[in-house]
Amino acid sequence: MTRPSDSPSYYRASANPHPQHPRLKGKHEADVCVVGAGFTGLSAALELAERGFTVAVVEAETVGWGASGRNGGQICTGFSTSMNKLEAQVGKDDARKCWALAEEAKTLMRERIERYAIDCDLKWGYINVAPKPGDRSYLEEMQAEYAAYGYDDTEILSKEQLEERLGSRLYHGALRDGGAGHLHPLNYCLGLADAAIGHGAKIFENSEVTRVDTGAKPQVHTSQGVVKAKFVVIAGNAYLGKLMPGLYAKIMPVGSFILATEPLGENRARGLIRDDDAICDTNFVVDYFRLSGDQRMLFGGRCSYSTIEPKDLAGFMRPRLLKVFPQLDDVKLEYCWGGYIGITMNRIPDMGRIGDTVYYAHGYSGQGVLLTGIYGKLIAEAIAGQAERFDLLSRFKHTSFPGGPIRTPMLVLAMLYHRMLDLVG
Repeated sequence: MTRPSDSPSYYRASANPHPQHPRLKGKHEADVCVVGAGFTGLSAALELAERGFTVAVVEAETVGWGASGRNGGQICTGFSTSMNKLEAQVGKDDARKCWALAEEAKTLMRERIERYAIDCDLKWGYINVAPKPGDRSYLEEMQAEYAAYGYDDTEILSKEQLEERLGSRLYHGALRDGGAGHLHPLNYCLGLADAAIGHGAKIFENSEVTRVDTGAKPQVHTSQGVVKAKFVVIAGNAYLGKLMPGLYAKIMPVGSFILATEPLGENRARGLIRDDDAICDTNFVVDYFRLSGDQRMLFGGRCSYSTIEPKDLAGFMRPRLLKVFPQLDDVKLEYCWGGYIGITMNRIPDMGRIGDTVYYAHGYSGQGVLLTGIYGKLIAEAIAGQAERFDLLSRFKHTSFPGGPIRTPMLVLAMLYHRMLDLVG
C-alpha cells in the first residue's frame, strides 16, 4: 500500500503538548497488547487499563499518525449505511441495540473529554446538505429513519433557511442534526493516550509490528522487541496492510484530502458557517467542511481509491473549496494533507475474533471519529469476560472486495462511475 505523504497538517501544527514514547526493545509482557495507537486501540487500552489490566500499545509511527489524527473531525450519527442493511442481517430488535450503541458512543466521547479534561474543540451541530434538488427526498428519508429509531434531534431546512446559516448558494436544502458535531481529532487522540498512560498503560512508538503470533499464547513482534500477552487487539484499520492476511481482503484503504485556510477572524468565519456546525454533502464522493477552533476553514473530500496522492494537493483541492465558497478566493491555504480511511463492502464496521485471544475492529467507513470509541470499549468488555455486546456487533457478515490483486483498479473505475452520478442534477 502506498503511504500518505507527511505533508504538514493543521492538526499536527496545533497539537497539544504531548510526550514522545520509546521504541519497543527487548522482551515485554502484558495482559493485553494493542497494535495501533489510534482511536480504536487507545479506546480499548484506556478501558482495559481502567479495569486494572496491564496494557502495552505498539504503534508503527506516533500516536494518532494514521486516520485518527488526519480525518475531518466530524462526529456523525448512526452508521455509514442505512439501518435497513443492519436489520437485514440481525433483525430489527438487534438493529435497535446497534443504534443505541452508536448513541452511547456520543455519551462515551463526551464523558471521556470531560473526565480527562481533553482540550479538543468539541462542538455540537451538524448539517447534511443537498447538492441536487432531488437529494432533499434522501434527507427526508434519513430523518424518517432516525425518527423510527427514536432519534428526533433533527430539522429539515429549506434552501432559504440553509442560506441563513451557510454562506453558500450551492445547496438546495439540508438536514440539521443537533446531536452530531465536530472536534480536533488529533488532540482527542492524544488525550486518550494521556488518559490510558495515567492508568498505567505503556505506549511504544516507531515500533512497526512485523508478525503477530495467534493462539493460546499470542506474541507481537517488531524488529527490535516482542510483547508476550494473554490477548491481542488489532487496531491498524486502513493502515493494517497485510499484517493479518485473513483481514486484508475485507477492508480497503480510501484516500481523502483536507485543506486548512489561514485564520479568517470571527466575523468572516461566522459569515460562512453561522452556528459553527460541521457540514457534509449527500454525494457519493462527499465534500465535508467545518471551522477550526481558531476560525480557519477546514475543507475535505475528493476521495481516491487508488491510494495515490496528488502531487499538488492544494491545487487539487482549492477548486472544490471555491465552488462552495467563491468568496474565499483571496484566502491563503496554509495546510493541505491526505490520509486513508478504512471501508468495508457493506459500510458496516468489521469486528471479530481470531481464535480465542486476538480481537480486531476496523472499516468504519467514514464514521470512525465516533464509532471507534464504543468498538474499542466493547473489545475491552469482551476481554474482561462480558462479550454480549461485542458478539452483537461481530455478527455482521463481511464479504471480500472483488478483484484480488487487481481490486484497486476495479474500485477506481467504480469511483469514476459514482462521480459521474454526483454530477447528474
